[in-house]
Amino acid sequence: MTVPLPSLFQRRTLTPDGIRINTLIGGKAGGSPVLLLHGYPQTHVMWHHVAPALAEHHTVVLTDLRGYGDSGKPAGGARHEGYAKRTMARDQMIVMRELGFDEFAVAGHDRGGRVAHRMALDYPRAITKIAVLDIVPTRHAFHHANREFGLGYWHWFFLAQPEPLPEQLLGADPEGWIRGRLSMLRRGGHPFDGKALDEYVRCFRDPAAIHASCEDYRAAATIDLNDDDASAARGEKVTAPLLALWGEHGFVGRHYRDVLAIWQQYAVKVDGCPLPCGH
Repeated sequence: MTVPLPSLFQRRTLTPDGIRINTLIGGKAGGSPVLLLHGYPQTHVMWHHVAPALAEHHTVVLTDLRGYGDSGKPAGGARHEGYAKRTMARDQMIVMRELGFDEFAVAGHDRGGRVAHRMALDYPRAITKIAVLDIVPTRHAFHHANREFGLGYWHWFFLAQPEPLPEQLLGADPEGWIRGRLSMLRRGGHPFDGKALDEYVRCFRDPAAIHASCEDYRAAATIDLNDDDASAARGEKVTAPLLALWGEHGFVGRHYRDVLAIWQQYAVKVDGCPLPCGH
């Protein structure tokens, strides 16, 4: 399938810890490196407008997170440790080192933002700057959950249910789930590129991808929350400059009164603003 990414990006297949991570790299030779991490239920293709613009001045790396797209989909483990954000962050760290980048900026949307947050905590010397798009920290979200949160982020609790309930329900109509979820998250702006949507559907039709994405959410409610609580107890904060951007019409913009104040509890230097969009 032809996806909406220009030919300037070259595909690489790297295998940190034996797990295939689908990787693309392109952009200005010698430009400062930027890693882009996608959200749920997407792939690296979500950056098809952003990546070419960044590539004019940077070396841009795009990956599919483990469990998504054309990356490997290993078992989650008894504690869902296979999809802990710490594990997923390690994948990305090894990828960047194998590409020759010991220091780089990272931007993550949705689940990718949570991976980026953990990367910045676990590898502070490697992350020069971090951008988190349309999220608050997982720990804050769970510890301040209320009725409105449960209704707005109901999929967090649905996807985290024990196997095989969500896998069976999603497997009955994976295309309907993908197109329905993405249409719900859009608030104005341009329609999603049809080729990008087709690519998300292609990848999500794989039962292993459905299971992996559920493991991602199971990890968030268990091992990730434990890791985040432990980091908070140690007083760990993101030391790289952090940019928080969020959609004023999406759930984050409508639900949280002061997104920057929340991130200031988790990072030393925070800047950012809402944008006139949805998720």
